Amino acid sequence: QVQVVESGGGLVQPGGSLRLSCAASGNISSSNNIMGWYRQAPGKQRELVAVITRGGSTNYADSVKGRFTISRDNAKNTVYLQMNSLKPEDTAVYYCRVDRPEPAGWTDYWGQGTQVTVSS
Repeated sequence: QVQVVESGGGLVQPGGSLRLSCAASGNISSSNNIMGWYRQAPGKQRELVAVITRGGSTNYADSVKGRFTISRDNAKNTVYLQMNSLKPEDTAVYYCRVDRPEPAGWTDYWGQGTQVTVSS
């Protein structure tokens, strides 16, 4: 099993910055896993924000390119999301997801989410 815990959300003014962290624990250290951030705004579907492979390859949603940066520390099994130039439309619950390869296929593990509110 894998446990996923996010931290770092909060209230920030438009144009401000926040840094989210997500720590994964359990049977994960040796796996070629993918870690990422997703978000869900009220009344909307959950959407991908950014993902990063163990080797450091990244993919971003078009809406956050140039403003958000995803990174990870493999030794700590931790992924970060640096969010700059935040906009009100970035307001959402942000979820961390870890995808781990297993004999039967990929399995995803989710955190409980952290609220990010961008408002003046």
